[in-house]
Amino acid sequence: MRISVITLGCSKNLVDSERLMRQLQAAGHHVTHDSAAGADTVFINTCGFIDAAKEESIETILSLVAAKQRGEIRRVYVLGCLSQRYRHALQDELPEVDGFFGVDDWERLLAVVGGTPQPKLFARRVQTTPRHYAWLKIAEGCNRQCAYCAIPLIRGRYRSTPVEQLLVEAKLLAAHGVKELLITAQDTTSYGLDLYGRHRLPELLHALADINGIEWIRLHYAYPAQFPPALLAELRDNPRLCKYLDIPLQHISDKVLKNMRRGINSAQTRALLAGIRNTIPDIALRTTLIVGHPGEDEAAFAELLQFVEEMRFERLGVFRYSEEDGTFAAQRLPDNIPEEEKQQRHDAVMSLQSGIARTINHGMVGRRLRVLIDRREDGRYVARTEFDSPEVDNEVLIPATEPLRPGQFRYVEIISAEEYDLWGTLIPEG
Repeated sequence: MRISVITLGCSKNLVDSERLMRQLQAAGHHVTHDSAAGADTVFINTCGFIDAAKEESIETILSLVAAKQRGEIRRVYVLGCLSQRYRHALQDELPEVDGFFGVDDWERLLAVVGGTPQPKLFARRVQTTPRHYAWLKIAEGCNRQCAYCAIPLIRGRYRSTPVEQLLVEAKLLAAHGVKELLITAQDTTSYGLDLYGRHRLPELLHALADINGIEWIRLHYAYPAQFPPALLAELRDNPRLCKYLDIPLQHISDKVLKNMRRGINSAQTRALLAGIRNTIPDIALRTTLIVGHPGEDEAAFAELLQFVEEMRFERLGVFRYSEEDGTFAAQRLPDNIPEEEKQQRHDAVMSLQSGIARTINHGMVGRRLRVLIDRREDGRYVARTEFDSPEVDNEVLIPATEPLRPGQFRYVEIISAEEYDLWGTLIPEG
């Protein structure tokens, strides 16, 4: 068959899709990613995290069902988080779909295209990112009890992938040209607790950094509660670990944090951030916040704005609270903040962050930084510093004065700055 796998949602979904694509190849099929053109069968790996993601998943399913009805494709299968949560309802509403599968239905899923799971291939993937960087998912599921989050209901309890298996996977990626590993899980902070009885994230990162060919390792989704102190020393001392930390804080008001069931309070959050900044002064911190969560009155929101102003995060994203079926918040906390108010609060935080980001970027002018070339576009090169993750953070734009290739490292001098981009010129080598 000619099969297309379309991925929606997060980096963790993308890794699942890449593994599925390798299994489909092993079953003898021709596989493409994110385009149904030329395919006779389409797998849609859906997201079910928040309302906007669910809407995107439904719209994608409907568009491909329509393509099937026009005779452009023969079969449509739906898998992933949305299918895991709402399979029975989706089956009733969308009988045109040929099959629905949950997040772990590998055997059933592959059976519909004449394959069987090949365990020896689970460390191998069809890489869909540019060749020089790849996501490495180190765990599945989550044990946290955040009031607003449905991930534990969808993905189950936390399950760390053994260190040995991750090292095999990372070595295979490096052998295929990957230079930057993007570490992901629903909660990277908890890595190892279930398998080894203790935090093993610092040890894992140290071992990954020893792999030949890997030059950058970037850590995402570090949960702030029970943050392992040894992690900071490893981030500070290991030259292959990017001075970058994605640490979703969600709020700063004690009242809201308690309602969110985050397991950390305002004072502890501030102490953690102070410890990070003191240990690694040049680190870039990325965080996400939720506005409009039940209990966020005007005083709590004002406290959040003040926190953003004080902390001056290098990177920041904001979500509007959406009530998710089956969660603690949906069952116990009334969603009584109007959507218009949520949007206004979202816009207020992003407006504040916009000015902070502009000031931080202008402070980069004159610095000489090592960058990784991602691509050539519109007559210039697009690159990133160690302070920037692909697709969500700043980019460095470089005039194409000499030939460069994606995956190449060079030094640049930053000559100007915009709100979310930097301009740089190449520093001659040698």
